[in-house]
Amino acid sequence: MPKIAILLSGRGTNMAALARRVASGDLDADIRFVGSDRPDAEGLARAEALSLPTLVLPYREKGKDEAEELLLGYLDKNGVEWVVLAGFMRILSPRVVSRFRDRIANIHPALLPAFPGTGAIASAWNYGVKVTGVTVHLVDEEMDHGPILAQRCVPIDEGQTLEELEERIHEVEHDIYWRTLKDLFAGRYKKEGRRMKLDRT
Repeated sequence: MPKIAILLSGRGTNMAALARRVASGDLDADIRFVGSDRPDAEGLARAEALSLPTLVLPYREKGKDEAEELLLGYLDKNGVEWVVLAGFMRILSPRVVSRFRDRIANIHPALLPAFPGTGAIASAWNYGVKVTGVTVHLVDEEMDHGPILAQRCVPIDEGQTLEELEERIHEVEHDIYWRTLKDLFAGRYKKEGRRMKLDRT
């Protein structure tokens, strides 16, 4: 069973969705801890309510270097094999990325490479695109840039409000992430350059 850590900065709905799939047996994983760069993140309270160990990373108080030193120590201490980003609003340094090369996953609420960075749902809605979606990708040293594992389209209907689009995007996130991680943890992806080929045979 792969040992994973989940990092978040906000409400933690993706983390909670993954934890439910782990509890149900749909996703074979051992969540060793949930970490956040914000001590007041709602996601930490959600994790504690699910009896998951939590870790506050002191980015604000001590800076990035010390926060990542603490993170790496916890990852090593807990034997973590995969790092799962679920709304973590920090860019991991090359030191962390290289330590977990091709073993850090992220979910982004747009069809990368379109609309990278924060506020992606609103950016797509304001731009007037007819289709947006969700991307699951591996993390490299650049923001929202690593090889793409899976994508799912979400049409933007005429008259749809931004709030309605956000709700639909989150529904898709909660479904696509655990399914993609299940294949990833099982070794079903093969990397060829930037292409990640899925083989379920």
